[in-house]
Amino acid sequence: MAIGIDENKGNNVDGEEPHTSSVRDVPLVVDLDGTLLRTDSLWESIFLLARRRWYVLGLIPVWLLRGKAYFKWRLAELVDLPVASLPYNEPFLTFLKAERARPRRLILATGANEKIAHAIAAHLGLFDQVLASDPTINLTGSNKLARIQTLLAGQSFDYAGNDQVDLSVWRLARRAILVNPTKAALLHAPRLTQVEKVFSDRRCGVVSYLHALRLYQWPKNFLVFLPILTAHLVTEWPLLIQAVLAFLAWSLCASAVYVLNDLLDLTADREHPKKRTRPFAAGIIPLDHGMALIPLLLVASFSLGLLLPHGFLVVLGLYFIITIAYSAFIKQVMFLDVVTIAGLYTLRVVGGGEASGITPTFWLLAFSMFLFLNLALVKRYADLVVLQAHGTLALAGRDYHVSDMPTLMSLGASAGYLSVLVLALYVNSPDINSMYSCLL
Repeated sequence: MAIGIDENKGNNVDGEEPHTSSVRDVPLVVDLDGTLLRTDSLWESIFLLARRRWYVLGLIPVWLLRGKAYFKWRLAELVDLPVASLPYNEPFLTFLKAERARPRRLILATGANEKIAHAIAAHLGLFDQVLASDPTINLTGSNKLARIQTLLAGQSFDYAGNDQVDLSVWRLARRAILVNPTKAALLHAPRLTQVEKVFSDRRCGVVSYLHALRLYQWPKNFLVFLPILTAHLVTEWPLLIQAVLAFLAWSLCASAVYVLNDLLDLTADREHPKKRTRPFAAGIIPLDHGMALIPLLLVASFSLGLLLPHGFLVVLGLYFIITIAYSAFIKQVMFLDVVTIAGLYTLRVVGGGEASGITPTFWLLAFSMFLFLNLALVKRYADLVVLQAHGTLALAGRDYHVSDMPTLMSLGASAGYLSVLVLALYVNSPDINSMYSCLL
């Protein structure tokens, strides 16, 4: 039976006051992934495993052959989710705290492994019982319903969920609470039971996906135009078109790397005062959408690359491999990370040269390397300044501490001076004097 609902505030608007003394006697069963959490604990565990024990990922198909319950158990045994920093659905969490204070019996029932479920329950301190998957039973759909009925011995219950898999539970629930529901859940749940509340604060839209792709970082890739610009060939339309194709290919590849990096850095980003608002870290975009974006972006990138000379594809592939290595471990090594960043910027110049058939000069590559090393060091210094202002001493996911600020300042200044020196030597070289003799 469908009723009127206020999707923004989650209030019952059919004129009935649902919280009578009898309602307090009805247990509220709560789903975890996508309901209490704005993320999925299974994907969180996979990405945490990829970050800390990537060499174990090859065993995932073997674990899945033994069933999804066993797969979840193996993941939970290998990683410890930082439950305190996970993105909780705050409006719904506030509602649960109010229900607990009535008091009302709250039960956490989830398909997540019991280790994760108990850790979250202990952190929140709201639930009377926890029902979760064990090594043999995946507690979703009909399995979840059977466990709830066994626990409550036929007693009436309300259920809070978000997905189509929850429909089998809502079929026998007294009332439903929908939390950021999928279209299927929003459509079918009112046909199965009375909907009491709808919590809908989902902010996942086109803007969120564009933010995840980091379009604001794409101007970095204008460096591919530098070879034709310094060769004074920017008005040659065939070369300009090749540079534009190189820019688009490089930008799409970079976006794929940004998405992958965000997925691997979920924990560190949530501990950062600014990065915690990134779409994946904040639970705005589902993590499995991120996994789908990566191959789509790479296919688009390398398809454009096929339209350019083969040398460009080689450089683009090298860029992708180095950025993966950077995301996996280089970024955690002090100073090696900033040298790698400078090298990746310079590689864009090399890629632009391969796309247009113009070999960048030694002067241009040396200037680029020192200039971008300077900028990378300044960025690390700025990060530490922000952390220091927030009372934090170390940069999460990096091997930098506030005590390193003087060293970073010194090295950054030195790199900047060297870039100026290279530029001065270049301007005073015989080749440049002859090229611009008409201006002297």
